[in-house]
Amino acid sequence: MAAHDWDAFATVTHMVNHWERPGWTPDTRAFYWMLVPDSEPFTAQVLECQKALENLRFDAVNRASLHLTLGRVGDTDTLSQAALRSLGAAARDAAPASFDLVAVPLTASTGAIRYSVAPWHPILELHAALDAAGKTLGLPQERSAASLRPHIGIAYCNRPVPADAVRASIAPLRSLPHVLMRIHDVQLVELRRRKNSYTWTTIHRIQLR
Repeated sequence: MAAHDWDAFATVTHMVNHWERPGWTPDTRAFYWMLVPDSEPFTAQVLECQKALENLRFDAVNRASLHLTLGRVGDTDTLSQAALRSLGAAARDAAPASFDLVAVPLTASTGAIRYSVAPWHPILELHAALDAAGKTLGLPQERSAASLRPHIGIAYCNRPVPADAVRASIAPLRSLPHVLMRIHDVQLVELRRRKNSYTWTTIHRIQLR
């Protein structure tokens, strides 16, 4: 999976400003399912990578905002508190088992530097369980599992940049060891932008079995 992600980035000629995403403004508020890593070894390695990449002048993700996005449920103006309570209850009933995840340094996309993650199958199983729970309430995730590309971003591109320069900075970090972490829960959050960063409020924390 990591080799596939690196090969995909090899086809990118220029990175773009992540903060110019269509449909997102500083006023956007939306509900997402996400995984929030709770691993000191992972956080320590992220900080090491971010320091090594300071020359790129990207917007580093702070340690409290590291996350793996699973899927968007809807905007805050379309979901009531009652609907959110029902979704949380349905998700608790459908929660699969906890699982191990490996974070693999390091690659990038058109808009961010990121870790590859593996294996995908427990992530896709979790996505399917959450999606099935939501569908019972008319609240499916907005994107299917087929379009999910699990990753953990550590720095967002904030201007057009030649990708070759980014690849040259990333390449030495790809020899760092993989980091194993245990995923114990999934969170439903209200996500928002604050300047050149994301922040969120946790609505439900669902313990995996």
